[in-house]
Amino acid sequence: MAQLHLRRAASADAANVRLLTRSAYEKWVPLIGREPKPMTADYERAVTEHVVDLYEDDNRLLALVEMIPLGDHLLIENIAVRPDQQGKGLGDKLLRHAEDYAASLGCTETRLYTNAAFASNLAFYAKRGYIEVLRETLAPGAVAVHMRKSIGPERQAGAALT
Repeated sequence: MAQLHLRRAASADAANVRLLTRSAYEKWVPLIGREPKPMTADYERAVTEHVVDLYEDDNRLLALVEMIPLGDHLLIENIAVRPDQQGKGLGDKLLRHAEDYAASLGCTETRLYTNAAFASNLAFYAKRGYIEVLRETLAPGAVAVHMRKSIGPERQAGAALT
């Protein structure tokens, strides 16, 4: 595989961000009986109001991470990996990228949420040090699991130097 390149999304990327995200989350539709929130998001707005970093190979979008700085923490709003690239470690790389970005901002933690029905997502985040802090019923059968991970002072100091 050629060298992967991470870059910040611009307004012109919104359509590709939407397409990739829809394809990444499509597998969950039969499980929950509806499109997950990231499939219906306004990506024209997200690429201008949030931090959306794109992971590319030879100018092909493979994965992305959408982040929202919120004072003392960074909310990881979305990690999406193209279906044919899932299971190759890109989600893990993007999660670490988000944590490094949070540290560079001086945040003390990263936060995220996922659907309680997405057991593989819950296991993925737990394996990487995220702890569940809240289960929130958004609608009948729709439960969001809120998770967080503390970023230690040593990581913040190291990130400030890079």
